[in-house]
Amino acid sequence: MRDVIQTNGLIIAADNSGAIGGKRNDLVRVPYETVGYFSARVALMECVAAGGEPFAAIIHNFSGDDAWPLLCDGIKQAAVEIGCTLELTGSTESNFVMNQSATGVVIIGRHVRNIDQFDRNAVRYGVIGKPLVGSEVLENPDDVASLAVFKKINSMPGVESVVPVGSKGIRYELEQLAERPLTCELDLEKSSGPATCFIIAVQEVAMKAVEQAAGIVYWCKI
Repeated sequence: MRDVIQTNGLIIAADNSGAIGGKRNDLVRVPYETVGYFSARVALMECVAAGGEPFAAIIHNFSGDDAWPLLCDGIKQAAVEIGCTLELTGSTESNFVMNQSATGVVIIGRHVRNIDQFDRNAVRYGVIGKPLVGSEVLENPDDVASLAVFKKINSMPGVESVVPVGSKGIRYELEQLAERPLTCELDLEKSSGPATCFIIAVQEVAMKAVEQAAGIVYWCKI
């Protein structure tokens, strides 16, 4: 089950971050463009993976008025990379000043594609990208699965499913998808932060094409 709502022809996904931004007490100090980008990234991936075509974003900004345009810039960048245009709206908490940054992003998409059922035992499972969290995300950009690669693989023939990995780690999402325990050379328990990696279920005939598109695929084993 994906972390989305399917209702009235829409796919709705959300993500949030806390203590990440430009405030003195933030645990991870980064520009708010970066906060907006990675907050939108997770929700965009969830929406697209569930068969959605994103068209709008709702921003919950608890970091002050100055952060708003920067968050919007980051969200727009993520939208461009995944191949969509977003209308933006939202709200800023301006009555009180918080000691740490906090941001929430809701992505709304049209439900344009049904996710077909498939034989869980007739596909190969793999992971693209590596699980990263906090400052690791910025320190290891080459290990973060790109949104462009995610979008391309999501629409490739022979790819039965794509699942972004979040804070629960690869093992949780993998066993939900495969319905059996599998192993992989990556750390299966580690948080993947802002969905720095994603799981794929692929027909064997499509494995080579997926490897060419992704560059590196960490294939799972029983």
